[in-house]
Amino acid sequence: MSEPTTTPNRPVSKTGRAWSVEDSSDLYGIRAWGAGYFGINDRGTVQVSPQGPAGPSFDLKELIDELRERGLGLPLLVRFSDIIKSRLDELNAAFQAAFESHDYTGQYMGVFPIKVNQQRHIVEEIVQFGDPHKFGLEAGSKPELLAVLAMLESNEPLIICNGYKDVEYIDLALMGTKLGKTIVIVVEDYHELGRIIERSKQLGVRPQIGFRMKLSTRGSGRWQESGGVKSKFGLTITEMLSGVEQLRDQKMLDCLQLTHFHLGSQITNIRSIKDALSEAVRLYSELRRLGAGVKYFDVGGGMAVDYDGSSSTYASSANYTIAEYVGDIVDALATVCEETDTPHPTIVTENGRALVAHQSALIFEVLGVTRPVEQTVPKELPDDAHNVMHSLLESYETLSAKNYQEAYHDILHHRDEAMSLFKLGYLTIEDCGRMEAIFWAACRKIHKLMAAADYVPEELQGLDGQLASIYACNFSIFQSVPDCWAVDQLLPVMPIHRLDEEPTERAVLADITCDSDGKLDSFIDRRDFKNTLEVHPFTGDDYVMGVFMTGAYQEILGDMHNLFGDTNAVHVTVRENGQYFVDHIVDGDTVEEVLQYVQYNPEELLNRLRRTVERGLREGRITFKESAELLRKYEEGLKGYTYLEADG
Repeated sequence: MSEPTTTPNRPVSKTGRAWSVEDSSDLYGIRAWGAGYFGINDRGTVQVSPQGPAGPSFDLKELIDELRERGLGLPLLVRFSDIIKSRLDELNAAFQAAFESHDYTGQYMGVFPIKVNQQRHIVEEIVQFGDPHKFGLEAGSKPELLAVLAMLESNEPLIICNGYKDVEYIDLALMGTKLGKTIVIVVEDYHELGRIIERSKQLGVRPQIGFRMKLSTRGSGRWQESGGVKSKFGLTITEMLSGVEQLRDQKMLDCLQLTHFHLGSQITNIRSIKDALSEAVRLYSELRRLGAGVKYFDVGGGMAVDYDGSSSTYASSANYTIAEYVGDIVDALATVCEETDTPHPTIVTENGRALVAHQSALIFEVLGVTRPVEQTVPKELPDDAHNVMHSLLESYETLSAKNYQEAYHDILHHRDEAMSLFKLGYLTIEDCGRMEAIFWAACRKIHKLMAAADYVPEELQGLDGQLASIYACNFSIFQSVPDCWAVDQLLPVMPIHRLDEEPTERAVLADITCDSDGKLDSFIDRRDFKNTLEVHPFTGDDYVMGVFMTGAYQEILGDMHNLFGDTNAVHVTVRENGQYFVDHIVDGDTVEEVLQYVQYNPEELLNRLRRTVERGLREGRITFKESAELLRKYEEGLKGYTYLEADG
C-alpha cells in the first residue's frame, strides 16, 4: 500500500450528548495502539496496566504529580518495567504454542539487540526478565560487546555478535567463548571469515560461526532497503559456498552453526516475512546437506509495532500480530525440515522494537500557547480604499456552503494582489492590516463550512495547520523523539488528563529549541494521519501531555540540540493491588554535564565570567550586590536541569 496521506481534521460531533472518556479513547486511538497497556479511567486520566489488561492498573497523572512533589521536574521519561516482562513472556509463550501446534522439536532462544535501547537499566531488566526463557543479548559493535559480556552473567543464553569486526572484536568474542559463554560470531562480510579462522587457531578456541545471508527478498516499510541483494551486510550464495569450502579445508565446517538474515526494522507486511522465510529456510537446509553444523536459525529482527493502531501496512503500523509472526516462522521451518529430513533447529530472533517500544513514555508540560489573532472584520471600508480591498470583503461576505471552494480561490488571489500593491507603494500598512483581518476571518469561516462537508478538496486540507494554535511544550524533539523529526515517525501523542472534557482546540506542539523544525505536526488518526492534534484550551493551569511508545531507539539516537540533555527518567513497577513503586530514578543531564560533553570546562567558564564581572565593577556598570546575584545564578544554572524549570 502507498504511504498515508493527510486527512482534514473534522470536529468530533457530540451528537447532542456530553463528552465522555469513551469519546477521548476513540479520538486518540488509545485502545488500538495501547495494546492493553494504556487506557483512560473514569476520572479522565491515562491509566497504565503494565502487566497487560488483566493486571493491576494505576493513574499516570497521579504518578506524575507525586514525582513532581518529590522535586523531579518535567520533561520526564517514565519507563514501565513490567511491560518489558509482559512482552518477553508473550513472545516466548507464542513460540511454545506454535511448537505444540506444529509438533516442533527445536527450541526458541531470543536475543535482544542492545542498539535499540542501550540504557543500563533497560538491559538489566531484559536480562532479569529473560532469564527464565534463556534470553540473550546481541552486540553490533565492539563497545556493545564489552557491555554485553559483563551484563549477561549466565553462560546458557546466546550472545550474537553482529556488525563489522576487527581483530580486537573477534578476540573478545573468542575469549568470551573460552569463559564458557555461548557466543556466535556472525560473518557479515566475507573477509571476516579468514580473520575469525586465524584468530581462533592462535587462541586455541573452537568458535561458533554464523553466516548472514544476503537474501533476494526485501522487507517492507520505511527500512525495506536494509534487505535484498543491495543490502549493506550479508553473504551472497557464491560467498557462502566459498565459505563452506574454506571451513571444510580447515576442518572447521562443524563450527558453522548459525544462519542469519535481517530484512530491516519495522517490517509492516507479514507477506515480506513469509517470502523471506521460504528463501532462508531452503538455504539453511542446503547448508545442512553440505555438511555444515548449523543448528541455529536466526530470523533477525524487524517485527513491527503498531504505533498508529491501524493494523495496516502503513510505515507506522503492522498487519500482523506476535502470534501470526511466530506461527509463520515455525510453520516454514517445520514444513521444509519435514520435506528434507532435516532436524528442527533452535530458532533465534533479534527483536528489539517489539520488546521495548511500549515500555516508556515522554511526559511534558505545556508552557504557553500562541493562537491566531482574531481581528474584527471592518463592516465597511474607507471611501478611498483600493478596489482589491472591496473585492476581498465582498468574497468574505458572500461565503456559503455552496461556494466556499471558489471563494477560497478568490480570497487567495485578492490577498496576493494586495501584497503586490503594498510592495509597490499603492497600499498603506493600515490597508494591509484590514486585508489580514478579512483574509483570516474568511479562512476561519471556510474551515467551519468544510467541517460539515462530505468531501473536502485537497487544496483546502492545509487550512487546519494554518489556523492551528501553537502549544509551546517543555521538551526537545531532537533529544527525546528524534525519529519524529528525522524520518517522520508517527508516535501516539495525547494529554494525560482532562480526558472527560472535549478538546475544542487544534494545535501543533512546539518544543523549546530555537529550531523551526522543533515541532510535532503529524499525529496518528483513525484514518491516515493529521497535521494538528485535538487539545484542551490552555489557560495557564497545569496541562500535561505524553508521547507514548518511545522505548525503541529514541533515547540513544537523541542529540543535544541547543544543549538540551537527557531528561529525568524513572522506572516504575506495579503491585497486585495497583500500587505503583518507583524502582529507579535516573537524574537527567545538568547544564554542567552537557557543557562538558562539548569540551567546555565549567570551572574555567565561571572564572572567565568572574573576570568580566570584575571589569564591570571597576567601570561602574554593575553594583556589588548585582555582581553577587549574577555569579550565584550562574553557578546555580550550571548545576541545574537543562530544561525549563517550574517557577518557585
